[in-house]
Amino acid sequence: MLHSFMNIEIETGPGVLVPRDETELLGYAALELIAGVEEPVVIDMCCGSGNLGLAIAAARPAAKVVGSDLMGEAVVTARRNVARLGLEARVEILQGDMFAGPTGRGLEGTVDLVVCNPPYISTIKLETDSAHLLDSEPREAFDGGPYGIAIQMRLIAGAISFLRPGGWIAFEFGAGQARQARALLARSGAYGTMRLLENATGIPRVAIASRL
Repeated sequence: MLHSFMNIEIETGPGVLVPRDETELLGYAALELIAGVEEPVVIDMCCGSGNLGLAIAAARPAAKVVGSDLMGEAVVTARRNVARLGLEARVEILQGDMFAGPTGRGLEGTVDLVVCNPPYISTIKLETDSAHLLDSEPREAFDGGPYGIAIQMRLIAGAISFLRPGGWIAFEFGAGQARQARALLARSGAYGTMRLLENATGIPRVAIASRL
């Protein structure tokens, strides 16, 4: 099945998160962050179907994008989307646990943007009021650990060695997680300029920060 996301059509399937319209806030913020970079290098972490990385590559013909995901089904689907959109020359999809995929490929210290829509629902919520999400989509796409921020913690720490000075991290977080997102970025000591972006209803849902 095809889903429209930021002016491209993304194929999904069993075991892969369906792209949400709300994630376009993150996607368009990502494009703004690299607007002044001539040939941006982007990592799409927890790439799923590849929607974010592919939307960025489609909008920026000079961008090089590396997507990475732990789940085999997501990697297969993302690679299929890369081929279907004809972006094989500029988009590579890797499999690995967080930054294990891109490690050792010469990307350390060179990346202009790490973008991520991580799992951010707490385990207990997935077993109670959010259990319906698991009817047709994988737990791994939603489960952010006991407090919903386990993957965010790993993302913020792992991105440090890949981002060039002045490069950006941008990620989506759950409603009510703004304080935790801000605190995690500040606590790392590696990021300077930091902003939280609100959705159309005024709820903070995206964090962006620059690498010192």
